[in-house]
Amino acid sequence: MNKKVLIIEDNDDIRENVIEILELAGYTVASASNGKAGVELAFADTPDIILCDIMMPELDGYGVLYMLSKRPETIAIPFIFLTAKAEHFDRRKGMEMGADDYLTKPFDDMELLAAIESRLKKKDGQQAFYSKSLDRLNTLVAKKDGLAALKKIIEERKARIFKKDQVIYYEGDRGNGLYLLISGKVKCIKLAEDGRELMTGIYAADDYLGINAMLSNEAYADTATAVEDSLLCLIPKEQLEELLNLYPEVAREFIKLLANDIREKEEQLLQMAYNSVRKKMAEALLRLQRQAGMDSFKIPREDLAAMAAMATETVSRTLSDFKAEGLIEKSGSNITIIDLARLTKMKN
Repeated sequence: MNKKVLIIEDNDDIRENVIEILELAGYTVASASNGKAGVELAFADTPDIILCDIMMPELDGYGVLYMLSKRPETIAIPFIFLTAKAEHFDRRKGMEMGADDYLTKPFDDMELLAAIESRLKKKDGQQAFYSKSLDRLNTLVAKKDGLAALKKIIEERKARIFKKDQVIYYEGDRGNGLYLLISGKVKCIKLAEDGRELMTGIYAADDYLGINAMLSNEAYADTATAVEDSLLCLIPKEQLEELLNLYPEVAREFIKLLANDIREKEEQLLQMAYNSVRKKMAEALLRLQRQAGMDSFKIPREDLAAMAAMATETVSRTLSDFKAEGLIEKSGSNITIIDLARLTKMKN
């Protein structure tokens, strides 16, 4: 079955040219000359992917993306902006709203076809990511019906790629759901009154972000940023609350996750208050080793400083000492633990 592409573009020449290219490539194409008509077409006959201009009459591209995000049948459609504007602000705004990619005009035939093919492949491949994560939910959800309901919610949602250093949510934002990290790595940072950063958590595949804000119905207490290109799925708060009310077993498991998170933060605060610099660094390296599941991992000096609540200069000096003592090997931001036993037994 041919994939269906919806092109929303107010420039007649560009729109007709794109239609011609896509039809020659074997795609079925629908088109609209303004944002309002494009949204109506998407609602009436769901396409496999949408190409959309930003500056348009009736409804601009951001408005189109917003309207599509309000319906479960259209929120998961891959969305590519076509725009003559290439400023960083426009890109960031679009990506934070849920756009998957940008094509800056003028673009050639191969750029267009490659972008579409890439996004369609990513969409088809997301099911494999979901399956991997959802299989592990068997250990999280005790009741079969609850697992099936949570699986259905996740599969109906759109997974978003967050590029390295892209913010997922900011401290003070109101939580609108729970994030499932499908692949990649995310750090959470809290800003102290003196401007220093404190890393409150670092998360890997199959971890959940925003449990505290969701269960307490409060704003996010920290800022989440992608450490590397990461795939996340947002489970809407309304759907999750309904699930938790229907299946108490699921609610209990999420409360356990929250309790574990609180306990880890309490231990981190105690370490910050009472541990020596060497002990704090050893504990930070051990946490990273446990999370990576291997003795080698990569972390920037600034992130390690935020994680251990130390100055970057102190981090550099302590890592140099550890290297000289044969505890670790270090090359740039790559760290390899050589003597796990001695790090574990590091005295305060």
